[in-house]
Amino acid sequence: MKIMVAVKRVVDYAVKIRVKPDKTGVETKNVKMSMNPFCEIALEEALRIRESGLASEVVAVSIGPAQCVDTLRTGLAMGADRGIHVESQDGLNPLSVAKVLRALVEAEKPGLFILGKQAIDDDCNQTGQMLAGLLKWPQGTFASKVTLDKEKQVATVDREVDGGIETVLLDLPAVITTDLRLNQPRYATLPNIMKAKSKVIKKHTPGDLNVEMKSDLEVLQVTEPPKRKAGVIISSVDELIDKLKDEARVI
Repeated sequence: MKIMVAVKRVVDYAVKIRVKPDKTGVETKNVKMSMNPFCEIALEEALRIRESGLASEVVAVSIGPAQCVDTLRTGLAMGADRGIHVESQDGLNPLSVAKVLRALVEAEKPGLFILGKQAIDDDCNQTGQMLAGLLKWPQGTFASKVTLDKEKQVATVDREVDGGIETVLLDLPAVITTDLRLNQPRYATLPNIMKAKSKVIKKHTPGDLNVEMKSDLEVLQVTEPPKRKAGVIISSVDELIDKLKDEARVI
């Protein structure tokens, strides 16, 4: 069985985000970029499935500018067998990305597609669900545990929901999106980083896949959240109650 994994290039989670002066978006020039943390978890899960003998190949896919090759090389260094880069300078939106991924699935014929549940740059949490809808595949989102049965061709997925854990049984092929508690991604070792340089990354454009990258959404303005006000020290319970009642108006 072949597993495909989508990986996205985003601003590193440890970087302090800066809004552009014209408020059209987030500043990405001269900013450290890395693989989306949820995508790392998705890739790690695919690698563990392959190492258990339930899959034969892991293919990493990334969509975006030429710099996405660096993100794919990171995935290859972690252990992916090969990469696919769909180069696009246009802004990425979940539906267009899902259409590109659907075209790749139709060409590659994987038995399982794993994505992070969301990207930390836009927090959309939509691409996996849209991909499953376009493919008419079953989906298991927010996965905290994944168990495959190769003989029965099913996947058991524990989902994190508000009320606790929900367990669903999916017929393969299927789409799974990963939550934070699914696993701890591995670090790429130096030998694997060197090996990754010789692994194949196949290049496409959206036009090659007959997909038009367009968005039905328009970003009007991006602003920073208001700065948090300094706290005050309360001298008595009576004063606290007064402030909660008269200022905060929560009681």
